[in-house]
Amino acid sequence: MLIIFSGLPGSGKSAIARILAKQLGAVYLRIDTIEQAIRETENEDNDMGPTGYFVAYALARENLRIGLTVITDSVNPMQLTRDAYRDVALSGSTQFLEIEVICSDQTEHRSRVENRKTDIQGLDLPDWEAVINREYEQWDRDHLILDSSKLSVSQSVEKVIEAIRQAY
Repeated sequence: MLIIFSGLPGSGKSAIARILAKQLGAVYLRIDTIEQAIRETENEDNDMGPTGYFVAYALARENLRIGLTVITDSVNPMQLTRDAYRDVALSGSTQFLEIEVICSDQTEHRSRVENRKTDIQGLDLPDWEAVINREYEQWDRDHLILDSSKLSVSQSVEKVIEAIRQAY
């Protein structure tokens, strides 16, 4: 199964995705980690464009092919990237679950963005202005929405596990 996390920086998606990956024993693919490794290798501090996503698609496809559950963790801001993740699952006849993590409390979201520390060496986190001005397209299909201002990480993980049980 491919479990696809999406959401703005600071929404809480990484915290939820990590715990879920641990509980399921799933492969965890985080775009921030992939992109930072590429930056370090190329000694650059630039925007990756689609590179990190293409690496994640390939890694997800490979792990799904050998029967592993894969969890992807990225902003996943455009219909194009969402479709690409979905196509990875469909191309291998694999089940998938799309999840968007939001933080509906703007004060809480801002506080998280402004006060969080990176857990990836060398990664520069976006500031609040970058988060709220980021291009993020609305969804055009059904998906699971988790509001991290109303649900704890463990409650969110429980909701994902329940959605998996109900759908599959």
